Amino acid sequence: MSQHAAPTRWRLFIPKLVTCIKEGYGWPHLKADGIAGLTVAIVALPLAMALAIASGTTPERGLITVIIAGFVISAFGGSRFQIGGPTGAFVVVVYGIIAQYGYDGLVLATLMAGALLVLAGLAGFGTWIKYVPQPVVVGFTAGIAVIIFSSQVKDFLGLAIEQPPAGFAAQWQSYLTHIDLIHPTTLALALASLGLIIALRRWRPQAPGFLIAVTVAAAATALFTLPVETIGTRFGGIPSTLPSPSLPRIDFARLAELLPSAFTIAFLAGVESLLSAVVADGMTGRRHRSNCELVAQGLANSASVAFGGIPATGAIARTATNIRAGGRTPFAGIFHALFVLLFMLLLAPLASFVPLAGLAAVLFIVAWNMSEVDRFKRLLLHAPWDERLVLVITFGLTVAVDLTVAIEVGVVFAAMLFMHRMTRAVAIQSHDLLIEEDQEDTLDAANGNGKDGMRAALPPGVEAYQIRGPFFFGVADLLGEVMERISAPPKIFILRMRLVPMVDATGAQALESFVARCRRHDTEVILTGLQPQPREVLDRMGLLARQGVREESDFRSAVEKLTFAAPEAN
Repeated sequence: MSQHAAPTRWRLFIPKLVTCIKEGYGWPHLKADGIAGLTVAIVALPLAMALAIASGTTPERGLITVIIAGFVISAFGGSRFQIGGPTGAFVVVVYGIIAQYGYDGLVLATLMAGALLVLAGLAGFGTWIKYVPQPVVVGFTAGIAVIIFSSQVKDFLGLAIEQPPAGFAAQWQSYLTHIDLIHPTTLALALASLGLIIALRRWRPQAPGFLIAVTVAAAATALFTLPVETIGTRFGGIPSTLPSPSLPRIDFARLAELLPSAFTIAFLAGVESLLSAVVADGMTGRRHRSNCELVAQGLANSASVAFGGIPATGAIARTATNIRAGGRTPFAGIFHALFVLLFMLLLAPLASFVPLAGLAAVLFIVAWNMSEVDRFKRLLLHAPWDERLVLVITFGLTVAVDLTVAIEVGVVFAAMLFMHRMTRAVAIQSHDLLIEEDQEDTLDAANGNGKDGMRAALPPGVEAYQIRGPFFFGVADLLGEVMERISAPPKIFILRMRLVPMVDATGAQALESFVARCRRHDTEVILTGLQPQPREVLDRMGLLARQGVREESDFRSAVEKLTFAAPEAN
């Protein structure tokens, strides 16, 4: 068994690209992947520059991220269709890190995040990401959307503000203070770009709306010499070559300082990439390899910042575009990265004419798509009250405080509420309070009369209780209350555990304390119906052997033995 376990495990880390090649890769696949890669590259080109600018860095860093990270994610990832690159989820995090620690700080944080993702994948944590509660994901995603929208108001209106404040409230206070400085030409160009994107989405949904709008805006700016801010005026254009890889000086004190940021980057990259892979699976009927995908995300993020890029992850919208465009294998993602590289090499000088107002319009649409208004509204109006509370808290903290704090508080609060619900779902019932569905355990199905028959079947001096549900730390104290309910300690106490699927260390300790308390009253404890996981935990912690607890396979056999032995005892 163990000889085959390791090979089976390591097969889960074989990139899907290798699998697709082994299945046979011919001209039809190449043609389909090439067309899909070009389609996605056209979408990614303006988006990468816009997201990089919104993140507080230069547009070429977004293009580098698409080229390097997009290539690595497709080449080594666990999904056939995943398209990687910069996404809106990272805008807030990257902006904050660069503002506080500079770009070198971002590089160090992302390198640590890459290592964390690789370790998480190798440790098998890929399947754990799905346990992040939906209200937390929707809450911080909607919060990020609001922040992205807010950050682009300056460029959309053409406000003459050197550098707007970082906080949401401070930003809007600054905007309102300078509202009289709106630049009419910039606003008109931004509204025209936004209107064109919306019109194309409605009447020509297959058209690359972002690229068309940005191209038209750039052409108008160049032809009419519009007095608006462009990539050229703010950043001096973009280079037409990839930089050589380089890393900043590693300072261990700084690494410790950047560790929380690294965890945030790793968390976002892991969650969004696996969510994207799940969406792709739903659209195609395929299955991704989650741990292989995490390893690829770690490698891609490290490679991206080594070449001068920013953090990357799987992009849900671009992955869906790849599928709809006919992409069949990871080669589509590789082609998408190569086409963006080609655009950068050949068209870099033209990017200088792209107006920032046009890119702000693109990010307005990105923010709207990220906000998932319908899903947010559905959770807010129809979810249980505690999940609504998690949603609102996560959203509010993301907008008003910090994304890292929002995720930490949201996940912890959701976990506490879940444990509270689980605690209410667990019950410890006395034998005469057992519900009717337990008829398979009645001692005499023909003559037993429900609860009364079951209670009467117990010999004198015998008490029986049943635990229902997982016996974990949140409910361990319930067992201590059992002896308080019994007026006189019985000679034998039967604890039925057939309906206990799992026991944790705290539950085992509570059970051991209960057994010790019973022994002080000369009460023998019998456990019945132990399932495999509880038996393994109790054996490992030595409870059964150390405390001399008797175990029976089921309640019926335990009572029959007691009934048979009763005359001899007398």
